[in-house]
Parts: sequence; structure tokens; C-alpha cells
Amino acid sequence: MKSNYSKTRLVFCLVSSLFVTGLSAQKGPFFEKGNDPKPATQKWSLIKEMSDEFDGKKVDESKWQISGIGWIGRAPGLFLAENISVSDGSLKIISKMLPEKVVKQGKEFTHSGGYVGSKEGKTYGYYECEVKANKTFMSTTFWLINEGKNTSGCDKRTTELDILETVGQITSPKEWMKNFDQQMNSNTHSRNIPEGCDYKKASNGAKAAVSGKVYDDFHVYGVWWKSADEVQFFLDGKHTSTVKPPANFDIKMYLRLVVETYDWNPVPADGGLNGSLKDRTTTYNWVRSWQLVN
Repeated sequence: MKSNYSKTRLVFCLVSSLFVTGLSAQKGPFFEKGNDPKPATQKWSLIKEMSDEFDGKKVDESKWQISGIGWIGRAPGLFLAENISVSDGSLKIISKMLPEKVVKQGKEFTHSGGYVGSKEGKTYGYYECEVKANKTFMSTTFWLINEGKNTSGCDKRTTELDILETVGQITSPKEWMKNFDQQMNSNTHSRNIPEGCDYKKASNGAKAAVSGKVYDDFHVYGVWWKSADEVQFFLDGKHTSTVKPPANFDIKMYLRLVVETYDWNPVPADGGLNGSLKDRTTTYNWVRSWQLVN
């Protein structure tokens, strides 16, 4: 049996360790040793407007736009602000079946999810989050996209950087979906090219295996948007792949944390949302964005 001194010392060490870890977490992105790609002459600086520890009691709407404004969701999944909350140091987005069918913008909605998007956008940098996926056919995602705000000419095109797209229940028989619930599924997209612009509509992506199902535990998903023609993906602090986007990624993009429905992973016959609240919840412990400075 440990002495009272040993017990006291153990508690002190644990508390001190947690305190130091909390401080260190804000000095740079989460990397395993040897995986930090920053140049020796630079350091990581937190982009506060696109970062959140979710320590409050509600969503900080000075940083985040939530469901109910603009994009209403991909049918049959409607975005509802009531599905989004902050508690116990986490952002939570739940998926639900609607009590009755809703028709909006000429489309029918039977399910609901949620949308959280940053009000601030940036270009190159490191973007990461710690998240545990829901256990349903609906998505758990973390990504960036440009919005076409105050742009003209060829900058009106769409660029999208998907860091994480996954589901907790696979309903599609397609071969490429076989392990979708056990992977960090990432992608780069180029589309909506204005006429006369020398860009192509295409996608280049990557995958990385997660230990177990995506809903079994929390994982840290990250990307280093290094330049207009290079992005590097990271899983739990380890570099997994490098991708060349199909078009120049040099336009400001905005963060998205979204639970939605996919037409390529359709609603199952039983409606798909019969599990517990815990099973229907996507939980983000934190989101952090970083830029390199000299």
C-alpha cells in the first residue's frame, strides 16, 4: 500500500502533468515526435478566430456560424441549430429523425443534422481537430471550402479540402465504401470553373486506416495546407499522405464541422437513427488552426 506521502506526490505529479500538457497544447499542433513539418526558421502561431477549445456553455457565435443561415443541408438531412450544443468541454452535433416530413427549397427532408462554419477564412496553414464520430449512417466531417465572397473572375471557382469524411454505418454496397467507417477519408476538389478559366474539374484524395471504428474513440485529424499545389494529411500526429490538388489551392477557405446525409450512403430501411443519443452524437473536443510565422 502506498504511503500518504506517495499518494500526495502521485496526485501532485498527475495534476502538474495535466497542467503542463494543457499549456503545451497551445504552442503548436499535435504531432508525434519527428512529424512536425515546420521549417527550422519558423514556428506555429494559433489562428484564434478559427480555433476553439469549447470550454463554454454555448457556441461562440463571434467565431462560428451555425445551422439556420444559408446552406440548409443535403436532402434528406436538414440542418437544425437545435442539434448543436457545447457542454463538458466539447462541441456536440446530434442526428435525429424529423417527427414529420419537411419540404424546403423544393426538397423533402426526413432527418436532421447540423452545420458549424467559421466566419473567418485563411489560406495556407495547419488545421486539426479531435473528434469522435457518431455511430449512424450520417456523416462526421471536418473540412475547408472557399465561399466566393468578394471574388471575381477565375477566383469564383470552388476549391474544397476534406480533411475527414466518414460515417458510422455503411449502407452502400459500393466497393470503395467497404472500410469507410474505419478510415480517415480525405480529398481535394476543384469544380464550378468559370467559363474561360484554365482549371479542371477533378478530385485527388487519400485514405488512412484508423485503429478500429471511427466511433470507438477520439482521434486527431489534421492537414498541412502547405502551398497552392501541396497538402499533407496527418492522423493522430503522424504524417499519412501527401496530395497534389487538381487545381491551384490559393484561395481563402473556411472551416466546416458538419453532420449531414450522403446520397451515396442512403438512409437504411429502418430510418437509421434508432440508437441512443450517445450513438447519434458527433463530439468535437477542440478545433485548432495554425499559421507559420518567422
